[in-house]
Amino acid sequence: MNVIEINNLTKNYGNARGITDVSFTVEEGEIFGFIGPNGAGKSTTIRTLLSLIYPTSGSATIFGKDCIKYAPEIKKEIGYLPSEVFYYNNMKVIDLLKYSASFYKKDCTKRMIELAEIMNLDLNKKIEDLSLGNKKKVGIVQGLLHQPKLIILDEPTSGLDPLMQQKFFDLLEAENKKGATILFSSHILTEVQRLCDRVAIIKEGKIIKLEKISTLKENNYKKFKIQTTSGIDENFFNLSGVNNLNKKDNIISFLFRGNINTIMKKISDIEIANLWVEEPNLEEIFMHYYVKED
Repeated sequence: MNVIEINNLTKNYGNARGITDVSFTVEEGEIFGFIGPNGAGKSTTIRTLLSLIYPTSGSATIFGKDCIKYAPEIKKEIGYLPSEVFYYNNMKVIDLLKYSASFYKKDCTKRMIELAEIMNLDLNKKIEDLSLGNKKKVGIVQGLLHQPKLIILDEPTSGLDPLMQQKFFDLLEAENKKGATILFSSHILTEVQRLCDRVAIIKEGKIIKLEKISTLKENNYKKFKIQTTSGIDENFFNLSGVNNLNKKDNIISFLFRGNINTIMKKISDIEIANLWVEEPNLEEIFMHYYVKED
């Protein structure tokens, strides 16, 4: 079952770019990554999906229901964390969270306290006294306190220190194991690589790749780093399948996709001092797709 279905979703802002013909699905129980640099169209897609803004054309459903027609009903089962959070400064954290919980018509007190303890959030502080990171913690607790079936996160870790980020990732994985579906939007690719099953890559408002994380990493991509005993012309590796080539002094590095025997035969023609062959990380693969598209 698909929890989210987006079909040719388009949002125009006059002369400004929005999103064009965005299409993808998110399966029940999946952690789905939505990646691209800032300004690529991630937030516009999410806000349109949540009917916070209306599409110019195309359609989207959540739980099989039209996102606009059934928006109030759908939102009862969604936890949403926007990229930036804004609150009433003169309220205490506990009062803000209780106010938020009141919209779900169920007692969220126990879960609220559990989440606050996990995220090391002081419930008795005023919002205006919180740092950026602690305000983001409020947003995390607010988004999860009603135990939603679908969690939508837009750049969720900004402002969190590394320890809190790890606790947050552990929390998301725990929610996923309990059955929650997660849409995780980020420009920090190591986060997506850490958490997600599949990923959609967006560039300038358009989806340019939809793939499993494992396939992106394992589809014959290898990262080569070669130290030679003497200088070498970088054009020596001007071969089909070689991408992201960089040369500094006697060290040359690149991504290679294809039959590994081909590149090893080429390497055997030069004198090498050292050789490293690794799996590339998602960021290196991601940049390859952007360069490829350009």
